[in-house]
Amino acid sequence: MPRALLLENIDPVAAELLGAAGFEVESQRGALDEADLTAALDGVDVLGIRSKTQVTAEVLRARPGLAAIGAFCIGTNQIDLATAAGAGVAVFNAPYSNTRSVVEMALAEIICLARRLVDRDRALHAGSWDKSAAGSHEVRGRTLGIVGYGNIGSQLSVLAEALGMRVLFYDLEEKLALGNAQPCGSLEELLERSETVTLHVDGRAGNAGLFGAEQFARMRRRSLFLNLSRGFVVDHEALRDHVLSGHIAGAAVDVFPEEPREQGDPFTSVLRGLPNVILTPHIGGSTQEAQHDIGRFVAGKLVDYTGTGTTNLSVNLPTVALHGSSVARFALLHRNVPGVLARVDALVGEHGLNVDGQVLATRGELGYAVTDVSGPLPEDLLAALEALPEAVRLTVFARRAR
Repeated sequence: MPRALLLENIDPVAAELLGAAGFEVESQRGALDEADLTAALDGVDVLGIRSKTQVTAEVLRARPGLAAIGAFCIGTNQIDLATAAGAGVAVFNAPYSNTRSVVEMALAEIICLARRLVDRDRALHAGSWDKSAAGSHEVRGRTLGIVGYGNIGSQLSVLAEALGMRVLFYDLEEKLALGNAQPCGSLEELLERSETVTLHVDGRAGNAGLFGAEQFARMRRRSLFLNLSRGFVVDHEALRDHVLSGHIAGAAVDVFPEEPREQGDPFTSVLRGLPNVILTPHIGGSTQEAQHDIGRFVAGKLVDYTGTGTTNLSVNLPTVALHGSSVARFALLHRNVPGVLARVDALVGEHGLNVDGQVLATRGELGYAVTDVSGPLPEDLLAALEALPEAVRLTVFARRAR
């Protein structure tokens, strides 16, 4: 029976789907460090994680039997994708499932910051009645600058405009503007024109340190700042300085450079205790609806891949989906050089089998071919396929011939 290990309190629907597909499933609430993860992966075919577990090259090299990794979140920078691809380990994530949850939280925080609701709440809890309009504003008519116009940024754009906000955005790639949103030619232009700036960038290494003292200084005085993307993108010392100076009127931060590993662990940050600053424990996508959808979506991808070889929406392998059924199916991940598919088909023919269906896709240095054949797969055919000098990983999806 294949085994699946799910870490970081993944929604139970994932275990249900994997269990129904024949997996023996083990679930754990917390993340694991490198040594513990390596040990825990002994005999595991499928690993499920969220954002805190780091799947390093060392882990992958130590556990070559691992078939697939499911990132039950949007980001995949916690996984060494290149090493995983080179080892034939498919990686899947959930690029859309929690988009709405993040967008709703960003909108809520923009309103809370503009109305200074955090400060009013703290004062009232402390027994002080502070009924005043000082520093409190509507968001209607104000300018929102969105850095990163992907799935989250573009949806936020639409809903913010529905509230009456003017929307600007900046992205490294040319993106279609939705509604009346206007693209900016540079990050500097966006900062100088916006009254609220919100970050929705991805986890690529080039975004580390994207936002620091220089960027905060360029923002308009008494503007608002949000980061619901990646913790390493923002210099928190610089943010603290600009909040205390009054240049930044308020901030909301959901992600941090270093985050506690497990529920209840202590949390430290230079942003604690600042006025009109909302700190949340990386919960932008943590709604019951989003987590259920993520669990169902990623578990479905893992089941499809391990059952049929389908790699639709894999973040590190060529995309292949072969529909239909046959007596047997195998998938060969190989180095992307000319002639591999011809040799595969020749071997199939030499063993008296017909190719009933076949799909090949390439991605960089890798090629991935899924092949349906007309009869059971002989052991010597499989040995010959594995012995191809370009072969990286051979996977069989039907019972071998005896």
